[in-house]
Amino acid sequence: MSFSSKAVFFTGLSVLTLISPVFAKDDEVVIGLTAPLTGDQAYIGIGVMQGAQMAVEDANAKGPIFGDTKLKFEALDDQHNPTQAVLVANKFISNPDTMGVVGHFNSNCSKAASSIYHEGRVTQVSPASTNPEISRQGFDTFFRVCATDEVQAPAAALFVFNDLSFKRVVVLDDQTTYGRGLAEQFKKKFIALGGEVLKHEGITQGEKDFMPLLTKVKSVNPELVFFGGIYPEMALLLKQSKKIGLNAAWMGGDGIFEASLASLAGEGVADGTYSTMLGVDPHMVPEAKDFVTRYEARFGTIGSFSTYGYDAACVLIDAIRRAGKKDRQAILDEMKKTHDFPGILGPINFDKKGDAIGKSVGVFRMENGKFKFLKEIKQS
Repeated sequence: MSFSSKAVFFTGLSVLTLISPVFAKDDEVVIGLTAPLTGDQAYIGIGVMQGAQMAVEDANAKGPIFGDTKLKFEALDDQHNPTQAVLVANKFISNPDTMGVVGHFNSNCSKAASSIYHEGRVTQVSPASTNPEISRQGFDTFFRVCATDEVQAPAAALFVFNDLSFKRVVVLDDQTTYGRGLAEQFKKKFIALGGEVLKHEGITQGEKDFMPLLTKVKSVNPELVFFGGIYPEMALLLKQSKKIGLNAAWMGGDGIFEASLASLAGEGVADGTYSTMLGVDPHMVPEAKDFVTRYEARFGTIGSFSTYGYDAACVLIDAIRRAGKKDRQAILDEMKKTHDFPGILGPINFDKKGDAIGKSVGVFRMENGKFKFLKEIKQS
């Protein structure tokens, strides 16, 4: 199985440019999308964008969302940078036509921008920000359609301890809101199970030379290295660990679950790498079949989070439709009433904090450059 999306690169802040001053149009409701659309994480961000774009197109194909009003899709690049995410959020809320935003992908971006959406009363639906602290800030405009790291990381620890029977690990993270949080949750559960964490070290996103760190890791002879971070750094870690003869297994969370990990690491280098992902392979989900077929016919192999972009946009569109008017607070009120919305990855429900309820975690292993599904671990 391979999840990827064709890389399309954009310049500047926006994909669709917002012009100031902006005046509300009665026949137009804007759904925003923000993710890393340029740079080293663009493969994931563009997949999310394409999924959300298809959801808007599907809704418009059914006719006006209410009255004579149609949906308009606008995408902005947050560059997986929290400062840029705040600028993007301010651009969205300053447009009176914007009734909701799908985003952000990265947890640090969602956390930084969430107060802006709250101030503007714009509903924010993240397809993939998994850090638990985001929803604990108390902003009632925040929702997510994915499991949190309090579900994902313990599932990874259980798999390593029980299924792989590894008891001695090293934990690394990229010191971002996502990476550090995921690593801490993994470490906490692994120790509780009776495992030993030999070292826990941090790296920096964008760093290129991990040889000194990996030499230290090799010296303690771990059975597995768990990485909380994103696929560009994981590829370098894998490539450089092979050069120094570090023979431990590797595992990461959903941030490394990208088909380009294989090509970035080099032929065969990433084979054997384990990853958790938010749910199972969408090709295995009957409800997702139509979307996956249409997506791959149009864009190529489906992106890692394209289905989540689609579901996030669809549940937002449903709240807009039920509100029946161009009113941010009315749409937010309807979003809070969401019950068993038929997402293509399963029913969507939210708790009082906006977290998705009942989501599962899939465990995968890369074989011949593709992630192969191993098992599903359901949220307790």
